[in-house]
Amino acid sequence: MSTAPASDPQPEPAAKPKPRLVFDDPLDQQSSDDTDRGWGERPPAGGSAADLARFLDEKPPHHI
Repeated sequence: MSTAPASDPQPEPAAKPKPRLVFDDPLDQQSSDDTDRGWGERPPAGGSAADLARFLDEKPPHHI
């Protein structure tokens, strides 16, 4: 007579819930392009040194 342990069945992984259908107008939501950060703007740092650095970074080439 064998005393091998009975194999326990593996519990099934929880099923992922299906994504909800959203019928909102996507144009009502703000995109990253609608923000200053989406256009590459830096958050305001304040101070004259930060203002000078921004001016020098954003100076057009014909103003050198």
